[in-house]
Amino acid sequence: GGTWDLFRYPGIRSDSDMFTFGYNFRPWTGGKVLADGAAIKQYVADTARENDVERNIRYGVAVKTADWSSEEKCWNLTAVNEKTGEAETYTASFLVGCTGYYNYDQGYKPDFPGEKDFKGQVVHPQHWPENLDYTGKKVVVIGSGATAITLVPTMAEKAAHVTMLQRSPTYLVPLPSTDKVTLALQKVLPEKAAYRLTRARNISISRLLYERSRKSPKAMRRLFLSVIKRQLKGKADMRHFTPDYNPWDQRLCVVKDGDLFDAIKAGTASIKTDHIERFTDTGIRLKSGEELEADIIIPATGLDIQMLGGIQPTVDGQGVVLKEKVIYKNVMVEGMPNAAMIFGYTNISWTLKAD
Repeated sequence: GGTWDLFRYPGIRSDSDMFTFGYNFRPWTGGKVLADGAAIKQYVADTARENDVERNIRYGVAVKTADWSSEEKCWNLTAVNEKTGEAETYTASFLVGCTGYYNYDQGYKPDFPGEKDFKGQVVHPQHWPENLDYTGKKVVVIGSGATAITLVPTMAEKAAHVTMLQRSPTYLVPLPSTDKVTLALQKVLPEKAAYRLTRARNISISRLLYERSRKSPKAMRRLFLSVIKRQLKGKADMRHFTPDYNPWDQRLCVVKDGDLFDAIKAGTASIKTDHIERFTDTGIRLKSGEELEADIIIPATGLDIQMLGGIQPTVDGQGVVLKEKVIYKNVMVEGMPNAAMIFGYTNISWTLKAD
């Protein structure tokens, strides 16, 4: 749940459908398929309160080390109370890491040549400043993943112009933000029955799309690109939307209500596919020689990968280097007794695997 508290950039939303991203035991109600960050945070908080788990949560405690003692047959943890700065210790017979897979303190950002020359603002989405005013500004968003796809159309509503600068295109899939079939089901069926039917349908569709993409990549490529072509109606060059890899070699990106395509057709947003040569005092110079003017540059360049929330695990004082270990079913780590970590799916909702 930390993601939905930490990220504050405009338009922050899920890129998985909420009927499979939500908990199996607590129906996600309403017809919203792609919910905003605040709604998801509220759903997590409400679920915790209803199931009386909050009394078992200690907030604001950063666990730093975890050492398994074979002699004591337990884990010894050291932590820091972030309010007081005081050290705390805990023992546990079993340790479960539910920390996600990235660094909450720092997002990933390459070192761009000439970045110090740029006279405008550089804002990483993971550290969005409160009250950032981009009204009437020229904005360049670097990236082509879920964050960029979310930011560009949202910022285009107020900015003078938003350019999405990508090294290579991503497969995009438009998805309505409201599920009319589910809304109809909720009117005639009990809440849980409607939820289970919607979940089953969405899981089946996701599986089918993934399996067909692996078995018939050329046919699925044609299908995905034809959908985008219909959305754009000739208002943009298809080379910016045509990846050089097969569908599901990397994750697909969901475009809520086709908002990115609408912004491009309206002329408030555009896409450039190129490499960065350097930042200049007024924007970015591309390797093609073209210059992009910008008042604000947003490196939506991803996350800094970090397992176990940066905790340094040891077993009897010997460090465990996770990248050197075999992980069984993405849960049990070789050589780490009485420990597990929860890691979700990447080609369907994370929660389904966590469950």
